[in-house]
Amino acid sequence: MDNYTVDEVDVASTWSALQGNPRSQLVDVRTRAEWTYVGIPDLGTLGRRPVLVEWQTFPDQSVDPRFAERLANELQALGVQVDDDLFFICRSGSRSLAAAKAMAAVGYRACHNVSEGFEGPLDDDRHRGALSGWKATGLPWQQG
Repeated sequence: MDNYTVDEVDVASTWSALQGNPRSQLVDVRTRAEWTYVGIPDLGTLGRRPVLVEWQTFPDQSVDPRFAERLANELQALGVQVDDDLFFICRSGSRSLAAAKAMAAVGYRACHNVSEGFEGPLDDDRHRGALSGWKATGLPWQQG
């Protein structure tokens, strides 16, 4: 049924790929509230910014039925081609995997899921951001 694949990559590999290939893109699919209150990856040293398109809307958390169309329009405006590497990130890797699969289904051939996400998994105290993920690894980020 599906003739596409989405691989899992860690945040360090994602950063290396973004540094090494100026055509690659980081797509943050979290909600506006998360971008504002938790922060966003900072790609300023690479001369670009992450593409911000919500997979689910806040506060109802329903999947945006126009996600693929909206993101395709954003990518097209940036000159992104269907073979360019797209790295999808969310809080911990679940929504971004679904979003990456949705874009692969509409023809983007190099979709990658950032498995650790921006904040990583919950620790023993049920807090995120300490065990793994973009922030815990020490990659650049900024408060929204």
